[in-house]
Amino acid sequence: MSKVVAVIDIGSNSARMAIFRRTSRFGFSLIFEIKSKVRISEGSYEENGFLQKEPMQRALNTIKDFSKIAKNYKAKKLFCVATSAVRDAPNKYDFILSIKKETNVKIKVIDGKKEAFFGAVACSNLLHKKDGITIDIGGGSTECAIIQNGKIIDLISLNIGTIRIKELFFDSKTDIKKAKEFINEEIKKIPPSFKNTLTYNVFGIGGSIRALAKLIMKKEKYPINTLHGYEFEAEKHIPYFKNIYNSDIKKLKDFKIPKDREDNIREGALIFTILLEYFNTKCVIVSGAGVREGVFLSDLLRNQNYIFPTNFNPSYRSLLDRFSLDTKTHNNIKNNAKKLFLLLKEKHKIDDKYLFHLESAAGLVKIGNYLSYYSSHEHSAYFLINALSYGYSHSSKAIICLLVKYSNKKIPKDDEIIHLSSLMPDILTMQWLSYILSLAESLANDIVKLSFENEILYIKNTSHIAKEKIISLDKPQEIKIEFI
Repeated sequence: MSKVVAVIDIGSNSARMAIFRRTSRFGFSLIFEIKSKVRISEGSYEENGFLQKEPMQRALNTIKDFSKIAKNYKAKKLFCVATSAVRDAPNKYDFILSIKKETNVKIKVIDGKKEAFFGAVACSNLLHKKDGITIDIGGGSTECAIIQNGKIIDLISLNIGTIRIKELFFDSKTDIKKAKEFINEEIKKIPPSFKNTLTYNVFGIGGSIRALAKLIMKKEKYPINTLHGYEFEAEKHIPYFKNIYNSDIKKLKDFKIPKDREDNIREGALIFTILLEYFNTKCVIVSGAGVREGVFLSDLLRNQNYIFPTNFNPSYRSLLDRFSLDTKTHNNIKNNAKKLFLLLKEKHKIDDKYLFHLESAAGLVKIGNYLSYYSSHEHSAYFLINALSYGYSHSSKAIICLLVKYSNKKIPKDDEIIHLSSLMPDILTMQWLSYILSLAESLANDIVKLSFENEILYIKNTSHIAKEKIISLDKPQEIKIEFI
């Protein structure tokens, strides 16, 4: 098993490298990421697709650096893929041979459908929703895929990308109508199956979409500073995107667009808006994962039909692999939490969907001990908000982290979660879940029998220390407990 794997993606705009470390058979974490604005496509769209000398030299220098970094991380595998600009270039083989000769890195040029496939593999495995259409806007092309119930159904690649549109239309100050006509002509290639997909979810991939999402998050003072899994209503924000692509480049600073995105954000906003309207999109889920993660996962899951086993989450598994000091205790807490939730259901009346959050919190509540026993719950919550990256919505992450933070303490109050209220269930639900988790954690070192009869929770075979802890816990509502 190659524990460390590096993936280089040579896009039309940027070259990027991600390095992953496997922690178990399917568990992994991202341990390093870097990008360089190589812009390999610079000047090529005006020269019949031919890669130009200076961009090729920039790419060579960058790949040399990337290769050294991968070796420093002791990567046993290094994948290097090139997309639109290289695959369209008549002189691509000269470029590939020079890279091989100078760096010993073998570039694999992937076609548009393969690029769409890698993006779809990343989204289907690493996002919390399993039905939608991917939109991956690159510098030279845009890829789309249909995902239904986590399975990839159809793929398409379109020759519309931010740098292509920029060089063909925006740089020459051509009327924006010409750019729209070009894009609309290209999307006629999209098969009817995409229009007939009724999920109305779009999974947004690529730097342009991430940049647009960041602008929305900042504008709306969103409480979580994480892009992957962020959701927004398409209809609400399309007018904002239109304002961006209709603006003069000198006025982009009014939108507080980062300097490194000013030169192609209008083109990205234009392509994205046209496709959102074409697909009649209701909800956009932003993916921080794309081609690089797709290449890595395609290798990792090559014997699994490119999908994780049922109910498996790589972030959850990786956190346990790296930071659990006592797997038996974690399992005990998780099992007790589930038993208590089901036993007390007639009392708390919480929707069963929150059992998922409770079990996730219970299974990871102790990982903060790896850093320090003191303030361990705060450490656990910090680990989770930053490393529970894949397969969880922002709402789920917020709930799980809050439960972990308050376990074995006072139950959360309204004023303590007001900044996260848009992501939370009602306060009584949170208090009950917190109390159940605290009960389960108090019983972590005991083998107990639990029952609930006549409004009384019976706990058998409890240690003296556990009794003391349970008696001291704050309750969300009056509940009688008897130790037998």
